[in-house]
Amino acid sequence: MRKFLLFSIFAVPLLLVPVGPVQADSASSVVGQVQPLNTGEDVYRHVCQGCHMPDGKGAVGAGAQFPAFASNAKLQGSGYPVYVIMNGYGGMPWFSGTLKDDQIASVVNYIRTHFGNHYTDTVTPADVAAQRPAVQQKEQ
Repeated sequence: MRKFLLFSIFAVPLLLVPVGPVQADSASSVVGQVQPLNTGEDVYRHVCQGCHMPDGKGAVGAGAQFPAFASNAKLQGSGYPVYVIMNGYGGMPWFSGTLKDDQIASVVNYIRTHFGNHYTDTVTPADVAAQRPAVQQKEQ
């Protein structure tokens, strides 16, 4: 037993050491970056639909509930979805550090004009910027 214990104490850390050379290639690193998402539909498909579903009807399961965008009266006020996307809500993460103002504006306009919604007043990147904390406004 002692031999096994000594072996495991010294051998296990060796398993965590990389065998070959490790390089950080900034050109291939995508941690924290989002592919160019130029339209609200692009943002929705790549960021939102995994939880809110392709049809915008949301989902329930695994102890979580993902709200529907389809015919959602909360989307009537354009500031509400901007706030939720930027700051998160419940189990939804915040995206203010990941998405740019124009991407947030585009996806808000997309969900407010699709899935049975007909809210045609548009959100601009300036509307989004107005909701950013002062520190993040300087970084944008």
